Amino acid sequence: QIYVVFSEELKCWCRAVVTSIMFCTDHYQMECFLVDYAKYVFVKSKDIRVALETFMQIPYRAKKCRLHCTKPVTLRISFPENTAKI
Repeated sequence: QIYVVFSEELKCWCRAVVTSIMFCTDHYQMECFLVDYAKYVFVKSKDIRVALETFMQIPYRAKKCRLHCTKPVTLRISFPENTAKI
């Protein structure tokens, strides 16, 4: 479900997916993934709205993705020998 949330950091309304909900002292706070900025933010429950259908037809500018079948490697550089090895 896509919602519209107000990001204090960006100072604008953004499309977001709610990933978790927490209760603070006097309000609920949601962790949201901003689909147009590929960023996680915390938003108070009063700053979240249901998105209009026309707003949802705009394509997302960012997508969540993962690297498939990749393994981390280490690059070893020897300055005295002027060599580099993976």
